[in-house]
Formats: sequence, C-alpha cells, structure tokens
Amino acid sequence: MSLTADQKYRSWVEVNLDNFTANWEAMRTLVGPAVKILQVVKADAYGHGAIEISNVALRNGACALGVANADEGVQLRVGGIIARVLILSPSTDREIGEIIKYDLTPSVSDLGFARQLQQSCRKANVRVPIHIEVDTGMGRGGILHTEALAMIEEIFHLPNIAVEGVFTHLSISEIPDDYNLMQRRLFEELLEKLEAKGIPVPLKHMANSGAVLNYPAFHMDMVRPGLMSYGIYPSPETRSKASLVPVMSFKTRVVLLKKFPSGYSIGYNRTYRTEGPAHIATIPVGYGDGYGLMLSNQGEALIRGKRVPIVGRVSMDMCTLDVSDVEDCRVGDEVVLMGKQGRECIAADDIAKRVNTISYDVLCALGKRAPRIYIQKGKKDAVEPQLRRIFIPDEERSISRIDNIIRRCFQTRARNEELGDAIYYEMFETLFGKEDRQLELRTDFRYDIRVSKLTDRDALPDRLTGDYFRLATHIGYTKAIRDHVFLIGCALDNEQLAAFFEDKRCEYRWLLNRGDDLVMERDFRIDRVRIDNEDVPIISSGFTERGYEVWCGDERLKKKRNRRVKVEIEIETLKSKLNNLYSVYVVYPTRGLDITFDYEGTDFKNVREVSYFSGKHPYPRISREKGKWIKLKIDENDWIFPNSGVTFIWDL
Repeated sequence: MSLTADQKYRSWVEVNLDNFTANWEAMRTLVGPAVKILQVVKADAYGHGAIEISNVALRNGACALGVANADEGVQLRVGGIIARVLILSPSTDREIGEIIKYDLTPSVSDLGFARQLQQSCRKANVRVPIHIEVDTGMGRGGILHTEALAMIEEIFHLPNIAVEGVFTHLSISEIPDDYNLMQRRLFEELLEKLEAKGIPVPLKHMANSGAVLNYPAFHMDMVRPGLMSYGIYPSPETRSKASLVPVMSFKTRVVLLKKFPSGYSIGYNRTYRTEGPAHIATIPVGYGDGYGLMLSNQGEALIRGKRVPIVGRVSMDMCTLDVSDVEDCRVGDEVVLMGKQGRECIAADDIAKRVNTISYDVLCALGKRAPRIYIQKGKKDAVEPQLRRIFIPDEERSISRIDNIIRRCFQTRARNEELGDAIYYEMFETLFGKEDRQLELRTDFRYDIRVSKLTDRDALPDRLTGDYFRLATHIGYTKAIRDHVFLIGCALDNEQLAAFFEDKRCEYRWLLNRGDDLVMERDFRIDRVRIDNEDVPIISSGFTERGYEVWCGDERLKKKRNRRVKVEIEIETLKSKLNNLYSVYVVYPTRGLDITFDYEGTDFKNVREVSYFSGKHPYPRISREKGKWIKLKIDENDWIFPNSGVTFIWDL
C-alpha cells in the first residue's frame, strides 16, 4: 500500500499557534500589564520555528525577542523581524559587526568586549543599546556581582553605548529554594548601589519561566519566559500555578506493515525478539530526526488512539512499533510520537523521563528535519512552513553566494532569465549599490499633498500669484533613527539630489520645481518636524554646494537612537503652473503606504494618476472624488520595493 494523495508529509511537526496565544494570555495574567515580556526564541524557538513564533509573540505584545547568539538574531532580521532582539549569551568580538549591521542588542559580561564594542560603534557612528548580565550565583555568563558596579560605571560613560538593561539569571527557579532568594538579594543590592550613583537602569530583569510561576516578586520591569510559553511546566511543582497547553506535536505515518513469527529479531543488534506472532509497523523517524537512540525498546507512540511500544533499536531514519493490539492498522495511518491522539497523550516530559533528560532537550531535538505545520484559528497551513529549520550563517555572509541565490529566485519567479536579471539589478543596485550604505526599512508611509491657490495674504509679489500654486505636504513614516541631529535637504537639480542621498544624516530630500522667480529661503519652508509626536527644533538652515540644507535635532533624541520612531515632516513650497505633474517616490523598502492628493479649490481638470509599485501586491487601492482628491493605499502588511511611486497629472 502507499500513502494517499492528501497525505502531504511522511513526518511533520504541528505547531499550534492558538495554544501559544493561550499560553501568552496566561503569562500576561500572571505578570500584569505593567511588566514587559521578552519572548525567548533561541534554538529556533525551542524547535517551534523562531520566525513564526516571533511574529505571533509580537502580535500578542512581546516587547523583545531573546536569542542565543548573533547568528540567530540575523536569522530573525533576514526573516523580516524588526523588533528589539536581545542576545542572551555573552557575545564575541567576531559578532560585533553583525550586532551593529542588524541592530541587535548584546548582553555584556566583561569590560573587554564593551570596549571593543565602543570602538566599533564609534567608527560606524552609531549608538548601540546593551544589557549587562550579572552573575549572582548561576556561575555561567555575566560579570561577578562583586565586580559589577565598577564595570557598569565605566560602561555607562562610553559615548556610543547605551545601558538599556541589567539582568541576572536564576539557576534553580523551577522549585522554591532559598538560593533563589539569595540571588535576588545580591541583584537588588547592586541595583540600589547603581541608583545611589545616579546610574539609571530602564529595564531590570531576572525572571525566567520558573520565576514567572514561583516568584511574583521577581518579575521587576521585564520577564523572560521560554519553556512555559510553549506549554511545558518547568517542574511538577509549578503545574498548579497556571493553565498551560502544549504547542508542539510530532507526527509521522506508518510506511510499512509486516507480520512476523515468534522469535524473530527486529532491528540492529537483535535487541528485540518477538515473543509470539507479531504485527510490526515501520515509521520513517529515527535518531536523525531527534528521536533518540535511548528510546530503543522504551519509547511509545499513539496509533488509532492506542499506545504502542517502540520495539527494537532506533536507527537513523526508521524505527519499528508493535501494533499487534491495534485493530485494522494500515499503511498511511497517523502516528503520534509527541502530542495527543484521541484520549491519549504523550508529553515532552514523558519522553524526557524515559531517557533521563529534560523537556528542553526533547523540544529542541525532536523532529529537527521535519517540516512545520502551523495551526492558527483552528486551520492548518495558516502560516506557510519553512522546510529548512537550520540557519547557516556563512550563507548570509557570503555576499556573492547570497546574491546569486536571490538572482536565480527572481529568474524563476519571472519565468524569464532576462527579466529576472533586470528586476535583480534594478532592486539591488538601489538597496546595496554602496557597500557602506545602511539598509533602511520604513513602515506606515503617509504622504498628504494639498494644492491651493495663492492669495493676497501670502504676501508674495503680484507676478508670483498668477504663476504658482501653494503646495503643502505632510510626510510621515516609521523607521529607526541613527542620530539625534539630522538633515533635510532641498536640491535644485538631480546632481544635488544625488549628493543628499550620499549623506547618511540626510533624513529627507526634496527636488524643487524651481522657477526664475523663486527664492529658496522663502518658497521652500519646513513648517514642522516631529519625532514620536514631539516637535524637533530647527537648528540651522542655509545654502551649500549641494543645495539648501535644514538641520534639525534635539538632545532628547539621543535616547531614541537605533530605535523605531514615528517621523513627521511638514513642508510648504511653491509649484509653477507651467508644470502640470507632481510625483511621489518610494526610495526605501517600505511596508504600508497611504498617499492623498488634495486639489479641491484649484482649477485642475481631468486629474489622473500613473503609478508603479513593485512588491508582492503591486496594485494599490485607488479611490477618488472628482474635483477634490485622489487616494492610493497599500495595506500595512505589504512591502513596497524601492523605485516605486506615483505621478499625478492634470489639465488647466
């Protein structure tokens, strides 16, 4: 017999995102609304899928994600995650480049690394947030609590490093023990000393899953749950503290059925022999899938709602089950190695006990080469699975190799080698044409244009009133700012515009449709600049070789560097009536777009738009009211690639 057409995989891992969300609700109830939650997603989210789990955690309110090293952080960034990513383990000097490039937050355990990080940050002209780990008794990562104060004092004064948090890690939080209280006392004593010296610590944290459940007083500013978010209790003692549901199941199918006589040996080394006539099923799972050798003749599986034993030695790719007591067992039947089937359940803890390990080990290893099937709102395949679970960092670092892979993907997607190459070179020249150009990702791009007639109240020469329109533009988007002082540039030609693009400090650029009568200082005016709804003062303005420069900044923005903020810019200028078109361009990868062209009260006729947007969903929704406005919208979850834009055209 063979598998039926609807049986997509021989073996697979089911990840129930609804259960994950339910566990999040339980965690939020435990810690309350005032405590932030960092979702631990290291080791591919304990085998559940780091990118998929991260997205759901962020939708449920996670303030940050926790990984083990820079490579795991890069994997999240490559997967489109833009939230704060904290590296929980001590980082190496080799990882500093990735930390800066991908906006990761390292945890610092020694002064030497902090000094090296400072040098690299100064060279890159960035300020990186860090968390400092303090060893209060774990005996692993972190600076010893007796030496922590002096180290933190020195790091606090490094200009390119921001101490965002200080934390410690508990070694026995899963059970109530006085050792946990001792660790907390040592940590709080350090925090009191820092406060006395005027060193602020925005985020203080020490609670992992065990402490979230056992020690409410340990929650502080933020908690770091891992295991409990995946529905596993850290210890039997914590089962009464919260209602958790397992998120992962590991399933396979029977691929072969055979009947054997009494005394027949099964598997390598003849470790099992049938005691009588037996019906043996073969499943395509072995220690190569993380189903350990120690489960030989010890493990169990569920078939048709019944428990059956693993018999014989587990081999690399297969193992065998005695299904003699399962009525009407067939090839293609579902086999559950971890999870529920009918009224029976095999939990990660059950497997761990049989092989004398812990549930963490089981979750991380089990089904490591199997595809993930994500269940959301009760539906399978709600999230497209990633068949490859292991991220190979050298692939990302080999620029020529990754470029070639992406180029071939474009060729395949376009079904035309020449067209695929054209798309590749157009987009990647825009994104990565300069080796030192930092990739900017923007979201919620909003561009509101209001065209109006000039009036006597504009206090302009009479000859301008009949030849120009007043143009008021409100620009808004969300992005990570790199410095507390930045530039808005107005160019008179394409050469000057290109020069502004070369300046990393230039936040926004404008090409002025200049007439002979225009005066830059008067007819290009920045009315307002805001960051996170707070006004940013204009420091200076004036002409340079590359055009008209307006510098803005505020010392308060230093705290926001390398963080995502809402940017708003309001500009007023004049537009010549001889030019009957207006263009808006997207020059950075942008997610979500809303453009309004408001021309009510003008003499514009036959107003229309010509747009080109590249991305997965290139066609914006267009609405209009004749004689008043045209609006274009692309949903907030859809990306627009550079070299996109729209031009509005009209007749007079």
